[in-house]
Amino acid sequence: MRVALYVRVSTDRQQQAQTIEQQVTQLQAYVAAHAGWTVAAEHVFRDDGYSGARLDRPGLDALRDHAARAAFDVVVVTAPDRLARNFVHQMVIMEELQRRGVRVVFCDRPLSDDPHEQLVTQIRGAVAEYERTLIADRMRRGRQARLRSGQLLPWTRAPYGYRLHPERPRDPAAVQVDSVAAVVVQELFAAYAAGGVTLHALAGQLTSRGVPTPTGRPVWRSTTIRNLLTNPAYKGQAASGRLRTTPARRRKSPLEPVGRGISTRAYPSEDWITVPVPALVTAEQFDLVARRLAANQRAARRSTTHPTYCAGWSAAGSAA
Repeated sequence: MRVALYVRVSTDRQQQAQTIEQQVTQLQAYVAAHAGWTVAAEHVFRDDGYSGARLDRPGLDALRDHAARAAFDVVVVTAPDRLARNFVHQMVIMEELQRRGVRVVFCDRPLSDDPHEQLVTQIRGAVAEYERTLIADRMRRGRQARLRSGQLLPWTRAPYGYRLHPERPRDPAAVQVDSVAAVVVQELFAAYAAGGVTLHALAGQLTSRGVPTPTGRPVWRSTTIRNLLTNPAYKGQAASGRLRTTPARRRKSPLEPVGRGISTRAYPSEDWITVPVPALVTAEQFDLVARRLAANQRAARRSTTHPTYCAGWSAAGSAA
């Protein structure tokens, strides 16, 4: 009987404790106790540091690919939550493997054809999924409470002009100002607030001066300038929930379905949670720039409104 092993741990701490190797040793001992079972070295599939809440894991993908080629007959896993924490994901993987003629064996919790045993396994999976959801929700609400109290930064990466403290990266009181980048930000706000300059012109000026972009590239874009000028952090308010991802509503091409991919949308300021940080510009200057951006955007929309070619052809046809 050709056997494959699947082992997984989800954190670096677990990896350091060598629980992966413990799982491999346990599974190899289980296989050795069954006469005629053999495991090839290439059929030990590992996922080190991957969450069981996701299906896109390299080790699991390799296991499924080998199963599709009928490379083994049995997959041995320590417990169902090592295969997947989500009960639905467990069922998806197990049904796929069974269609390939591959049996799944959990050495800690053997699965039999007895409907009572299957029901117990399903209940255990549902309970594990419930506990995972409950923990995630508690962590989310805890983060929100810390954000509202000003104890937690909403940033995982500091905006252009700021630096995070290396030892306290999420501490608002430890945020540092990047003096060089801060001057660039202040120049942009001052120039746009004064009027008579476009985002494209500002981008061209920074590019010609050789100022690196926030990502270190040599060429600035007008969208990058707009993102800087609309970030409330520069007036001293680091905002959580300002931009949120939503499923895309349009097709990227006629051959793709609606909703494939994600898009980013700006949410109203009343829905934000703001945390105080060092301001680089005054609130008055920030609001003036916001008004100019909105006015210029409305003017740009009006200037692009013109008769279509179809309308022109229709008028020409009527005259004829």
